[in-house]
Amino acid sequence: NILSFYEMYKLKLSFVPKMNSIHCVKKKIESIIASSDVPEDPIHSSNTCEWVVKLDPKADESLQIAALGHDIERAVKDRKVLQKDYKDYDQFKEAHAINSAVILKEIMSACKLNEKMVKNISEMVRAHETGGNKKTSLLQNADTLSFFAVSLPFYYTRNDREETKRRCFWGLKRLSLDLYHFVIECQYKNKDIEALVKSCIVQCN
Repeated sequence: NILSFYEMYKLKLSFVPKMNSIHCVKKKIESIIASSDVPEDPIHSSNTCEWVVKLDPKADESLQIAALGHDIERAVKDRKVLQKDYKDYDQFKEAHAINSAVILKEIMSACKLNEKMVKNISEMVRAHETGGNKKTSLLQNADTLSFFAVSLPFYYTRNDREETKRRCFWGLKRLSLDLYHFVIECQYKNKDIEALVKSCIVQCN
């Protein structure tokens, strides 16, 4: 049946608040991450979202918001989780993910995003370092691929070669093997980074 003009108008009105809430969340995420003292954070945020869509062209808004905001706690200086406070790197990463989920939940609630989306996005961000189901594993893979695609050169400038090598191994070990070819295809201006990544891939295989 063809919807009447009045029914179409009501449908449009019911859709607007949701879209406005989504827009609000995305803009707040972008604004906060833009102020991060980690220089690659803004590009890593958008690039992770791009990888999510590349890996799954049907990725919904919830997954895309989770991708944009998965590292948001790094940009909130007075609530930032510091690696030096943790003896174990995985514990640090877990605390980072939990903190990002908490901060993102506050943003989503302030933007009046519906409770179901808030819960789903919070759960994905909380698990983005470990994966576990189809969506969280997709987010984890997208995050890892973005590290190699855009974040690694920044990381290399802040750390010595051994630390960069350790971080590359850590990333590769959590990446699905069928996605290694994307890392192999990454190109770097710094040939030492390129050689380091290739060496890590060989040793992981």
